[in-house]
Amino acid sequence: MSTESLDPPQPPPEPSGGTGPDTAHPAADGRPDHTVIVIGVLAVAAVVAWAFFGKDSFESASSTALSWVLDNFAWLFVIAADVFLLMCLCIAFSRFGRIRLGRDDSEPEFTNLAWIAMMFSAGMGIGLMFYGVGEPLQHYLTPPPGSGAEAGTGDAARAALEYSFFHWTLGPWAIYGVAGLALAYATFRKGRGNRLSSAFVPLLGEKRAEGWQGKVIDLLAVFATVFGTATSLGLGALQVAQGLNIVTGIQDTKAVELIIIGSLSAAFVLSAFSGLHKGVKWLSTANIVMAALLMLFVFVLGPTVYILDAIPASIGGYLDQLLPMATRTGAFGDGDWLGAWTIFYWAWWLSWAPFVGTFIARISKGRSIREFLIGVLLVPSGATVVWFCVMGGSAIRLDQTGVADMAGSVKDGAEASLFALLEALPLGTVTSVIAMLLVMTYFVTSADSASLVMGSLTSRGSLHPPTWLVVLWGVLMAAVAAGLLVAGGLNSLQTATILVALPFVVVMLTLCWALVKELREDPGAGPARHHALHGLRDAVRAMVGDAITEQGPDRRHPRLRRAAKSRTDD
Repeated sequence: MSTESLDPPQPPPEPSGGTGPDTAHPAADGRPDHTVIVIGVLAVAAVVAWAFFGKDSFESASSTALSWVLDNFAWLFVIAADVFLLMCLCIAFSRFGRIRLGRDDSEPEFTNLAWIAMMFSAGMGIGLMFYGVGEPLQHYLTPPPGSGAEAGTGDAARAALEYSFFHWTLGPWAIYGVAGLALAYATFRKGRGNRLSSAFVPLLGEKRAEGWQGKVIDLLAVFATVFGTATSLGLGALQVAQGLNIVTGIQDTKAVELIIIGSLSAAFVLSAFSGLHKGVKWLSTANIVMAALLMLFVFVLGPTVYILDAIPASIGGYLDQLLPMATRTGAFGDGDWLGAWTIFYWAWWLSWAPFVGTFIARISKGRSIREFLIGVLLVPSGATVVWFCVMGGSAIRLDQTGVADMAGSVKDGAEASLFALLEALPLGTVTSVIAMLLVMTYFVTSADSASLVMGSLTSRGSLHPPTWLVVLWGVLMAAVAAGLLVAGGLNSLQTATILVALPFVVVMLTLCWALVKELREDPGAGPARHHALHGLRDAVRAMVGDAITEQGPDRRHPRLRRAAKSRTDD
C-alpha cells in the first residue's frame, strides 16, 4: 500500500450539528508524547537488535510463537475480518449512514473525482506490485486446499483470481473503513485529537483516553504500523533486488537488499528534512499514472480478450464463493495454507489500519457515512480487481498457452513473477525498469506517509508532528525491515506481521463497539424508530404485550404496561 502525504493544512474540526467544540481538542497540540515515544522506540529497537545479533534464537522464538497463534487464534482473525465487513455494510445502509463527518451542514472538502482519485492511490503500492502477478500464479500452479481444482487447469485459474480478490478487495477495505470511519468521526464530528485513542472516548471516557489506557492503545497502533509497513518495505526491497538482477545482472543477495533499504531510506530522510511534501505528492501522482500505463501496456499487448472474459467471470465466482472463503479457519487440515495466505493478509491489513485509516479519514471530511463506506469498499476494490485480472490473468494465460514459462518464475519467489511477465512481452527491459522504479518510489512515499502517521500518534494527534520525530520512525521502520530480512526473509516478515497484529485485532474489535455506541447517540442519525431493526423490536414487544394482556394487565412487565397505555392514548 501507499498513500500520499498526510499533512495538508487542516482546518479546526467541526462539531456535531453545530453544538460541539469549535476548535481541535486541546490535547492535539503537537507536543511529542515522550512516554509513548520512549517505550515505542525502545521496544522496536530491541526487536531490531535481536533480529540482527540473535538470528537463530529470533527465528526459533518467532516460529514457535507463530505456530501457537495459528493453532489457537486463526478463528479470531477470520471472525474479525467478517465482523468488519458486515459492520461496514450494516452501518452504510442503516440510519447511521445519514450522519455527516463534520457539521450537519458540512460539504465535502474534495470533489468526487479528486476523492476517488486519492482513494485509488491508496489502493496501489508495493503490495500490488509484489503480489499482483505472483499470487494468482501461485494459486494457479498450487490451488488452495478445498477449491477442488487441478493445478494448471481452467478451474485452477478461476480459483486463483477468486482468492486473490478475496485477499485484496472487500476484506481489507472493510478493515480500513472501520478504522477510517472511527478516526474521521472522532476528528471531524467530535473535534478530538487525530489519534486512535480518541475514538475510544465513548468506552474509556475523556480522562482515561488521555491517560495510560489511551497510551497503550496508541502504542499498539504504533507497533502494528511499524511492522506492517516494514513488511511492505521488505517486500519492496526483495522486488527491487530481483529487478536489478534481471536488468543489470547484479546478484540478488542479502547485502544487496540491505543496500537497497539503506539507499531508499536515505531518500525518504532527505524528503522529510527538506519538507518537499509537494514533491512527494507529485511523486505519488506520477506513480499512479505509471502504474496505470504499465497495466494498459500489458492489457493491450497481452491476452486482451482473455482478460475481458476473466473480469466478469471471476467477479461472479468471487461473490458466489465469498461466504465459504470468509469462514475457513483451518479446522479441517488446511491451517498451514491459511497461515501463509489468508491469516497473513488479515494481519497485514490490520497492521495497516491506523495508517490507511488516517489517510482516508483525512480526505473524507464533510461526506456522509454512507458515501464514505460505499466509496471505501467499492472504489479501491474495483481498481484492484482490474489490476489482478490484467496482470495476474495475463501471466496465467501466457503459461496456459505455452508462450512463457511462468511456472519457472514462481520458483524464484513471487517477486520474480512480475518481471517474468514483462520479459515475455515486447519492450521487456524498458517495462522492467519502469516497474522497478515504481516499487522504489512507492517505498519512499510509503515510508514518508507511514512515518507521518506514527509521528501523529506519538505527538498527541497532531497533523503536523515534528520533523525529527517523523524521521525517527521512518529510520526505525527501515531498520525493522532490514532486521527481518536478515533473520529470515519473507517468512520473517510474515511472521512478525501476524504476531504484532494479534493484540491489535482485539483493539479493532473494541473500536467497533465504541463507534457503534457513539453513533447510536448521534442526533444526525435521525429517530431510532425509523430504523428497521427498531421497528421489528417494537412489533415484537407489542405482540408480547398483547398476549400478556389477555391474562390480565397486572401480570405485565412495567415497560409493557407503559407501551400498552401509550397505544391506548394514541
